[in-house]
This record gives sequence, structure tokens and C-alpha cells, in this order.
Amino acid sequence: MSSLIRTFARKNEIVDRKMKKFSYIIALLMAVVVFAGCENYETYSDMKKKEQDAIEAFIAEHGIQVIDQTTFEAQGNKTDLASNQFVKFTRNGVYMQIVREGCGSVLEENKTVNVLCRFMEQNIQTGDVVVRNDIHASLSSLGTGIDVSQYLDKMSVVRTGTTLTASFLSGMMYQYHGSTSVPGGWLVPLNYVKIGRPDPAREDDETAKVRLIVPHSQGTADASSSVTPYYYEITYERER
Repeated sequence: MSSLIRTFARKNEIVDRKMKKFSYIIALLMAVVVFAGCENYETYSDMKKKEQDAIEAFIAEHGIQVIDQTTFEAQGNKTDLASNQFVKFTRNGVYMQIVREGCGSVLEENKTVNVLCRFMEQNIQTGDVVVRNDIHASLSSLGTGIDVSQYLDKMSVVRTGTTLTASFLSGMMYQYHGSTSVPGGWLVPLNYVKIGRPDPAREDDETAKVRLIVPHSQGTADASSSVTPYYYEITYERER
């Protein structure tokens, strides 16, 4: 009987050693997986640094001259196209170039105005054009052959002092991003350009046009969640 007990104990000891070895291997593998995950994990700070690097590279690549708000105001709230100037707004980090001031007048205060836009949205980090309605093109996600130039973006805007609130009523931004929220960056120019309706009888009448570099904090929900900066070219026109 004692011999049987000793044999049984030895078997238990062998099984116990094997289990400990197996547990050690599992723990080691888990540690490797966790370490690899930590190595690939990007903090918000890392993503913001990557975003800023992408913006700076974009500015350098396109020969953009960045001016501050003091210089911008001294120039009569204008940017010099010949020098490819963009003003950087320190409060929100948006860069803006006014290509055309537009006709008509600035948005009235405490009045809801429908504004029509044509635009191009480009991912600054990848260089890809994401969505646009400023040219005759098709968008496969909306159906083969659909001409996006037919889809003017319409947003409802209210100005209170220098504060603007807006929401998309229709258009490509609304359809593509699935949200009525207007990016904060889109509203920045509305304090500086005129929103009118060009009269065909007047040769000098033109829609307002701007170029923008928009950091994620002033962009769409998609931009915000991925910490991605976008470049825009946008025209603004008052709806009849």
C-alpha cells in the first residue's frame, strides 16, 4: 500500500511540474502579446504630434507663408495670394487663405441664413481627396455614376457677434460623414467673407472662396476621432 501511495505521489508531482511549466509558458506568451501591444499603442499626444508634423510638411510642400492675426488685421483682414499667405488663428489652430472676399455682405446678426457651398476635402496625412462636390465626378459609395457636382451643400447658419452656429441641411458632407454637424473650421471664414448671390449682370460679382487647413479639433467627427488634419477649398454663396 505504501508503495502504491509513493507511486501516486510521484505521478502527482510530475503532473504538477508539467502544469507549472505550462502555466509559465502561457504567462510568457501573454507578456509578449501585452508588450507588443504596448509597443504599437499610440497615445493622444503621439497622434497630435503626428498631426502637427503632417501640417508642417504640407505647409512646406506647398510653399505657404503663415502670418499671424496681427499681420492679417493690419492687411485689412486679407491674405496676399501672390505670397501664398495663410493666417493662423491661435485660438483654434485653423489656417485660412481668402481667395475671394465675395459679393454682398457679411452674415447678418441673429438671423438664420442658408448658405450653399462647394468644396473639396483632402486628408493631409495621406494626401487622399476624401469627398468633394466642386467638380464633375462620381462617388461609388453613393452609387456608380452619380455626379457629385449636383449636390450643393446647404447649411443653416446663425451669427451672434463673432460666434457662429450651423448645421448641414443637405449635401455631400451630410451624406458622406452622416452628420448634420458643421466642422468648426468651416465657420471661421464667415466672420471675414461676404455671403451674397452673384448677379450675372455684374462682371465683378463672385462667390466667396477660401482655403483652409483644419486640425482635428475643428474638423468632422471622423477627423476628431482619428486625430487627422484636413485641407479644404470652399466657396460660400447665399441661397436665394
